[in-house]
Amino acid sequence: MNKRTLFEKYGGFAAISRVVLSFYNDLLDSDEVGPIFDDVDMGGLVDHQTKFIASLLGGPSSYTQAQIKQIHERISITDAQYDETMKILADNLLSHGFSEEDTSSVMRVLEQHRDLVVGSA
Repeated sequence: MNKRTLFEKYGGFAAISRVVLSFYNDLLDSDEVGPIFDDVDMGGLVDHQTKFIASLLGGPSSYTQAQIKQIHERISITDAQYDETMKILADNLLSHGFSEEDTSSVMRVLEQHRDLVVGSA
């Protein structure tokens, strides 16, 4: 029997989209991270982030490390901003019914992406 991915376990794109919308609402309210998005097309970003989070959960979309680095090259993201973003995402995953174990799993994968995002500019 095949093991279900977290993407399948938590309801696929529709469920992940709800998490990402909530996540960005909280990010925009953050004094640490919110200003990063002042001039960003949020509709497009939410779409990309939904696909990215889906891929982290074993869903069908995927991004290469080169693509992740390229996306963040023009943004000066600090470790503090990355930490805040991870905390807000973890809070949103938990509030949308993700278990603590699965949320920790997602955070471990995101931590592996830190060097591709932080200080890329």
